Amino acid sequence: MSEKVKLKLKEEPNSKAYILTSSIIILSMFIWSLTAVQGKDTSSGGFTIARNIISGIFHPDMSLLLNFTKQGVLYMLLETICIAFLGTIIGAIISIPLSFLASSNIVPVPVSLATRFLIMIIRTIPSLIYGLMFIKVTGPGPFAGLLTMSFTSIGMLTKLFSDTIADLNKSILESLSALGCNTFQKIRYGVIPQLKPNFLSTTIYRFDMNLRDATTLGLVGAGGIGSPLIFAMNSYRWNQVGAILLGLIILVLIIEFFSTKIRTKLVRG
Repeated sequence: MSEKVKLKLKEEPNSKAYILTSSIIILSMFIWSLTAVQGKDTSSGGFTIARNIISGIFHPDMSLLLNFTKQGVLYMLLETICIAFLGTIIGAIISIPLSFLASSNIVPVPVSLATRFLIMIIRTIPSLIYGLMFIKVTGPGPFAGLLTMSFTSIGMLTKLFSDTIADLNKSILESLSALGCNTFQKIRYGVIPQLKPNFLSTTIYRFDMNLRDATTLGLVGAGGIGSPLIFAMNSYRWNQVGAILLGLIILVLIIEFFSTKIRTKLVRG
């Protein structure tokens, strides 16, 4: 080993104590967390149900999967996509003005803090709670799921949109001002081109998340494919469960493929 390498190693801070302490803390938390996991209630019936679910996935009810009526998997998947898409669009539209109000480099600090506090409250409530609340207001169905997707989208999108606005390159706006551009022209040529790729990429990512959340919301009666899924499971119709899960897996893979492609193109230009 050369002298330069030895000197470099001596200059490096000794982090062994930090690593050891962190490892002990993480291991202690892991062991403590295991105390909350109880497997004593697991019975042979549970393993039988798990085996039946796996068997149903590999032997799906093709008549349900290829059914083009309102009781078929394809129609239920289309309803789930519509709930997720409309919820994302409505949430994104509302999030744009809120994100500007939450940006301290655009509005006064008190306004920014008040908006951020509102968004924090919206983000704190889980989507299932929103679903149960809206079901009580509008009744079970896709409309309750649409309202839930919209509210959950507002919390996340406003937060990410405001972070993007905070990173605006102000030198571009200063250059446009030097050229004599008015406010509309500065927004058109200086602000929108900077925000558009990130805004679209974030919205597509949120749609990807909403598609999965819309499936979960169906379990509480907020429309989508989750409702027939839980009905089939409660009825022990595992072939139908397999057909629904198979259709859902294929849909998520397709959406994931295209959303990743589009977001990558938007970010890289």
